[in-house]
Amino acid sequence: MVRLPLTPAEVERGQRLGALLRRARGERSMLATALDARVSPETLRKIESGRVATPAFSTVAAIADVLGLSLDAVWVEISRPERGVGPTASGRNARQQLTS
Repeated sequence: MVRLPLTPAEVERGQRLGALLRRARGERSMLATALDARVSPETLRKIESGRVATPAFSTVAAIADVLGLSLDAVWVEISRPERGVGPTASGRNARQQLTS
């Protein structure tokens, strides 16, 4: 099976995911985080460095759970079109409706 090259948007999204996980991990060791999430430390390192731009959903979910991140928060962060740009007004309205 041939894997198609990643688009620039997929690469950027992978980099945002890696940065988010590194920030959330803080001072916690990469080894402890990986073992608690039941992924290899090498896998976590590759995701955090952006080398694995499209990790499996179950991998992201396990790491997010260990770090106390909701999958909604992860999605909002990695879906931003540019770094530092907040969600669209319609996205904010949708979240407000869900939490009201």
